[in-house]
Amino acid sequence: MLICRYTMAYKKQKSLQAIEDFYYQKGLRGDKLRKATQNDREYMEILKKRWLKLTKNFPVKPQDRKRYILSTDRDYEILGKIYNLERKKLSGKDKILVKLVRTQLEHHWRTPILKFLNKLLKKYPSGSGKK
Repeated sequence: MLICRYTMAYKKQKSLQAIEDFYYQKGLRGDKLRKATQNDREYMEILKKRWLKLTKNFPVKPQDRKRYILSTDRDYEILGKIYNLERKKLSGKDKILVKLVRTQLEHHWRTPILKFLNKLLKKYPSGSGKK
């Protein structure tokens, strides 16, 4: 019994990605995946610990905290660079690129990419390409 308690007490905690992968393998996508992870107690505990640790060093705007999961250190690194770029005087094209990069932090990152690509395709109708 002592061995069992010891191993349970020191059981390695799953990563956020491992938990997301578990639900993804069950076929959950989009809102269903987000809801499943938000209802997973272990996931939310890990996320809260990570968030507390990272937000001490890196303040995140409240609207971004709601919009993005920010489950990895790289997500915070990306968001930090986005904030840095947004403080600069960017060209119109660079602003669009930064906006597109922001979408990569969303759960539904494919939707904004498809919208962006559809808009681009409308700009260049078929038959107008170089040969």
